[in-house]
Amino acid sequence: MAGMEGLSVMRMWNVDPAVLCRKHLLGEHVELHMAVGSIKRGKNLGRFITDGLIETGAIQSRHQALALEMGRRGYRHKSPLHYHDALHMGHVDSHASMLELARRCPDCRARMTK
Repeated sequence: MAGMEGLSVMRMWNVDPAVLCRKHLLGEHVELHMAVGSIKRGKNLGRFITDGLIETGAIQSRHQALALEMGRRGYRHKSPLHYHDALHMGHVDSHASMLELARRCPDCRARMTK
C-alpha cells in the first residue's frame, strides 16, 4: 500500500470469524485494539479508510464477534473493548476480504471449505 511505509497495517476482515485461522483471528482482534487506540490518540486513519481496511462503525460489534469465536475455540479473551463510533467512516468489502484471505492463507482457505 503506497504511502503507508512505516505504519502498522490495521485491518478488519469482516468475514465470518469461524473461517479465520488462529493467526488471522487473533491478528484482527489485536488490530481492532490498535485502531481504537489510534482513534483515541487522534491519529489519521485516512488511508486505512480509503483502502477499505477499517470500518469504524463496525469496530465494537466486530470485536464482540471475534471474542465469541475466540471463546468458542477455547482461547481466553481478557481484553474488553469499549468503543462508541463518532466517526462513521469506511467500509470493508467482506467478499473481497474472503478472496484475499483465500489467496494469501492456506489455513483460512481450508477453513472456508469446511
